[in-house]
Amino acid sequence: MLATYLHGMIISIALVTSIGMQNLFVFNNALGNKLRHSLLYALFVWIADTTLTVVAFLGMGALISSSTLLRLIVMSVGGAIVIWIGIGIIRSAHTAVLGDVREETTMKAAFIGAWVVAFANPQALIDTSLMLGALRGTLASWQVLPFLLGVITSTALWFFGITLVLGLLKNRLPQHLLMWVNIASGVIVTGYGAMLIYEVITTIF
Repeated sequence: MLATYLHGMIISIALVTSIGMQNLFVFNNALGNKLRHSLLYALFVWIADTTLTVVAFLGMGALISSSTLLRLIVMSVGGAIVIWIGIGIIRSAHTAVLGDVREETTMKAAFIGAWVVAFANPQALIDTSLMLGALRGTLASWQVLPFLLGVITSTALWFFGITLVLGLLKNRLPQHLLMWVNIASGVIVTGYGAMLIYEVITTIF
């Protein structure tokens, strides 16, 4: 059982440490909000990610990829949302220079944002689902729960750990560096959303 739990942790850390929508969301919240707020927002991200993991484990990605029309719809909607998020990050970059702690990032906005960055990335949903679905086929029924516990433990350690480290160090970082981190994050997110839309267009035409 312990070996299965550790296996889940290793697989999860390999997935969660890649630069993606959720990590950029956590980074920006940690750099732009007070520590107690950013830790709460990290909790929102972890809850959304745990839900995504369970959905992926149940094969939602395989269901989406089985239908070309459904996949194109999901990628179109997801791509548009991703672009909207990226533009929002770029527009808010100036607050890093002003030293603003972004109190306007309300609990409601952070909660909604956590769910958006978890589920608005259709390609990640598909890829994660297919990977976890394949791994599920190698597990006995009694191994499923410890594997899932390993996965969600690993993501909790990552999201809260990164938030804590950045929250404690952000006041020592140059303000212009924070601005450029926001701009780079926004460009990456916007570019990824545009790539999704481009893939939809090229598939149709």
